[in-house]
Amino acid sequence: MSQATTLDPARNYCPDNPHHIHIIGICGTGMAAMAGMLKHEGYRITGSDQNVYPPMSDFLAECGIEVQEGYCAENLEDTPNLVIVGNVVRATNPEAIALAEHQIPYLSMPQALGEFFLTGHRSLVVTGTHGKTTTSSLLATTLHRAGSTPGFMIGGIVEAFGSNFNISQAPYFVVEGDEYDTAFFNKVSKFHHYRPECAILTSVEFDHADIFADLEAIKASFTEFIERIPPHGLLVAHTDDEVVRELVGHARCPVVGYGLQDNCRWQVKEVIPHGLSTTFTLAYDRKNVGEFTLPMPGVHNVLNATAVIALLHHLGFPLDAVRQGLATFEGVKRRQQIRGCAAGVTIVDDFAHHPTAVTETVKALRMAWPESRLIIIFEPRTNSSRRSIFQQDYAVAFQGADQVIVREHVPLEDIPIKQQFSSITLVKDLKRKGLEAAYFQDTDAIINHIATVAKDGDVIAVLSNGGFDNIHERLLTVLAASEQEKDA
Repeated sequence: MSQATTLDPARNYCPDNPHHIHIIGICGTGMAAMAGMLKHEGYRITGSDQNVYPPMSDFLAECGIEVQEGYCAENLEDTPNLVIVGNVVRATNPEAIALAEHQIPYLSMPQALGEFFLTGHRSLVVTGTHGKTTTSSLLATTLHRAGSTPGFMIGGIVEAFGSNFNISQAPYFVVEGDEYDTAFFNKVSKFHHYRPECAILTSVEFDHADIFADLEAIKASFTEFIERIPPHGLLVAHTDDEVVRELVGHARCPVVGYGLQDNCRWQVKEVIPHGLSTTFTLAYDRKNVGEFTLPMPGVHNVLNATAVIALLHHLGFPLDAVRQGLATFEGVKRRQQIRGCAAGVTIVDDFAHHPTAVTETVKALRMAWPESRLIIIFEPRTNSSRRSIFQQDYAVAFQGADQVIVREHVPLEDIPIKQQFSSITLVKDLKRKGLEAAYFQDTDAIINHIATVAKDGDVIAVLSNGGFDNIHERLLTVLAASEQEKDA
């Protein structure tokens, strides 16, 4: 068994003027963003990771940050003033062991965000099981267009900035508030470190089965977050959601509800799809406040935009400025992002993996392309999606697709087979419900299948929270080559 360490809680603090900061697990998306932000602020940054490869390795090199490949105690010999520990790092990591031996001050990434970037700013936290990245990006972009460019740290590349982070002297800092745990030495949700003045809560469902035992455990964490919002702040909550309605009773601050139902203070009254964009009308306290346009399809995105409107209205921004900001939103990478078109086939990339997110994404894609054949390629990749807990939920999540292709999942270690998700079972269940569905062992087999069945006018959406073996670009290459052969 590997040696494990326990870090001294007394060293879990930020020292004064830590000119050299070392980051363990630097190549994660959030950790690399933190590294870039700290480098921008003038700190000397070093880091290490087990997997150093593009795009994060390129990004860090462009920032002038030294990165060591592999974890070892020697990486701490040039003793840094502070170490930031990523949540990928375990207590058996050799650098974590060396950190304990050297008694160097340390923080988690969420703690570091609070210490270095939220102090002195008005923290606007977007949280919930679904929609965090899109809603955070909508909020940051609309603030930017309204003349108050915020700082932000978001779990996706915001197209308006070409980045997942920004540093600003403006009053606001937008944070995507993740409920996943912080670090091996601090097993609480990340969002507990984000000092919310105001927050948006989009939804609460069971997820992250590797760290939460059940829905009650998730509710407890969200309740604690809600209680952290100060009395002078605001909680904008999707009160169509039954669990959200239950939890907002714990708020010490005012709560403003949004949704489709009559009891919402911000109520979506009408939604009109226009291909890849959507027009919708809103009422506030039952009074019509006009029409808004969002260059994204789907009712779930309309609701995300409504949350942003509600918060910015509370902060004093004119509705006309908010309306213009939303109308010019460029999107977020990997959220209904069109990756290209070849042989008349459109390839769409989306991050959806939870059954509810899959359902809403399929609805939005069908709304955007009502006449096209819609093929969904699904990779069960998260810890939750690779367990049997959502097996039946996935069986009803793909309604509206014309064909569903499911990749074999990578088995979870130390989880009994009976508790693991079955791609083959999902395909059988989909077929029983009348959907055309197919199972494939690997990505190569999926690409070969698509090459034989894809037709001009098809829309193929790839749903995965990972890189999926670069399937998007590979599909475009294969389809383009097929078209050239036909023209030859």
